[in-house]
Amino acid sequence: MKHALHSANLPRRKFVKGLVAGGVIVGLYPLLQPARAGSLNTPPNKAPVLSGTEFDLVVAESQVNFTGKIRLATTINGSIPAPTLHMREGDTVTIRVTNHLKEHTSIHWHGIILPYQMDGVPGISFAGIAPGETFTYQFKVEQSGTYWYHSHSGMQEMTGMYGAIVIEPAAEDSIQADREHVILLSDWTDENPAQVFAKLKTQGDYYNFNQPTVFDFFQDASENGLQAAVQSRQMWNRMRMSPSDLADLSAQTLTYLMNGTTPAGNWTGLFKPGERVRLRFINGASNSFYDVRIPGLALTVVQADGINVEPVTVDEFRFGPGETYDVIVEPSADTYTLFAQSMDRTGYARGTLTTQAGLNTDVPTLDKPESLTMTDMMGAMGSTGNVGAMGNMEQMNGMEHGSMSGMDHSSMPGMQHSGMVDMGKMTGMDHSSMPGMMTNMDHSAMSNMTSKLATASEQVRHAKTEYGPSVDMRVDMPRTNLDDPGVGLRNNGRRVLTLADLKTLGGPMDPRTAEREIELHLTGNMERYTWSLDGLEFGSSTPIHFNYGERVRIILHNDTMMTHPMHLHGMWSEVENPDGSFQVRRHTIPVQPAQRISFLVTVDARGRWAWHCHLMFHMDAGMFREVVVS
Repeated sequence: MKHALHSANLPRRKFVKGLVAGGVIVGLYPLLQPARAGSLNTPPNKAPVLSGTEFDLVVAESQVNFTGKIRLATTINGSIPAPTLHMREGDTVTIRVTNHLKEHTSIHWHGIILPYQMDGVPGISFAGIAPGETFTYQFKVEQSGTYWYHSHSGMQEMTGMYGAIVIEPAAEDSIQADREHVILLSDWTDENPAQVFAKLKTQGDYYNFNQPTVFDFFQDASENGLQAAVQSRQMWNRMRMSPSDLADLSAQTLTYLMNGTTPAGNWTGLFKPGERVRLRFINGASNSFYDVRIPGLALTVVQADGINVEPVTVDEFRFGPGETYDVIVEPSADTYTLFAQSMDRTGYARGTLTTQAGLNTDVPTLDKPESLTMTDMMGAMGSTGNVGAMGNMEQMNGMEHGSMSGMDHSSMPGMQHSGMVDMGKMTGMDHSSMPGMMTNMDHSAMSNMTSKLATASEQVRHAKTEYGPSVDMRVDMPRTNLDDPGVGLRNNGRRVLTLADLKTLGGPMDPRTAEREIELHLTGNMERYTWSLDGLEFGSSTPIHFNYGERVRIILHNDTMMTHPMHLHGMWSEVENPDGSFQVRRHTIPVQPAQRISFLVTVDARGRWAWHCHLMFHMDAGMFREVVVS
């Protein structure tokens, strides 16, 4: 069965599905056979599995071929993914990492609570592992669940240096399953990652092949009228923004992998009829969000980021780099497709869950890519009350960009708007020029809504450093709801997981309320391809200081139109509902466009920690801070 991009994208480069037998060819250094870590039986098409309390890992270069071109990858023990490490809660583990590269390397144990000296972030927690040297990580395993590990040096994570961690609970596992599979999703590029990054710095939408086309224009004109289509294009052009700017990288350069296997390679996991199967999903991609589903099979989510949650059954879930979800499935047919499409709908990773090797079934076609909406650009301003009628950008056709408050074109190049419409100017506008936009609202309702928006706007605090060249957008009316699955997943006919569906079993780890509050804004400038916190890239920022033992509330306010998976090292983040009640414990929190999320942190780990967006290029471009706990 042939699968191509949406018809509007047919002239563009086809999605690379890779080779049937793509993967590691040969390591440039001999593999080290771990002396103390037991190597479990490794089925074909799976990463090696090591178990025990002592592990030996060798970082080296290996030749790979995913697309028909031989390239060099960064591997651990010669495999992509790296070996899956099986540990047990309560054990003290020793992991020796030997560097056979010509450059420094490191390994970060993502989501693992440990002493900061073992966290593996060069320049923060240690100096890194020099060429030819061995560094010994040692820590007591204080948790159980599904986690992963990856390099925190250079761009080695993007070139293959990542693997899964499975930690068995000290007591009997409350999640009962007859069989389990690790499903580690990642992405690969044949290009040098440094060159990819340089292209983005030159042109932020270099790999965006979902830009509006002439075909799209005529389709919009047919559906909404010529005037509406023209005005919509003019508005986006004035703001120097793209409604299709969902991902920095696309299938133009990426091959999407499932357990190190291309879509054509079709990774396969076996089960027996009648079994309950646990699937440990890990997003180990460098720069890709995935929307995951198994057509014909319900997914019961039982764990998020390694922590057990109240079971919730869905058809689909989205997760970004750094996040993990464990799901239980109870297959009744012989064969199912594991389907993980990229957020921008340019490609997918896929595999097969089956009773017999060699069987497969139809692979779904990619969903049609959807554009960003007013909710994604302006938060509550685009979704609250009667303003929700504005929904899509096409419904704002008659609004002049100059009517947006807070703009200063002279001081801020590019789009540079506050994200809040000046309602006073809107009251005198010709509503007939704005299809679907508040045509039935009387002036009294408009006045009341204006008052509510102004009051909410006063609660937003933009740092002075946000008013500079590193910031092209500020949102004055962020949304705080947790029940939005995100662009491309709204009203798609499937039950999609949201943050509001996740409830950690047992409640919060600390009953105390917050002693103080820290607010950070996620900021960026797509034309310059800079990403930052409060308008300051990492090199221009100072550390954030936590006091040991305190309970602090963190507010992350997204002033951009991209979703950022924010990862705080060393401590758990407990997400709050908009009403302030406890929701879910995470180590990586996806913050959607124009969204404001709050969470509580119990500061129980002294030392120096990293805090960053887990989209690798966003982190490298500056969305990174050091946290000092003393």
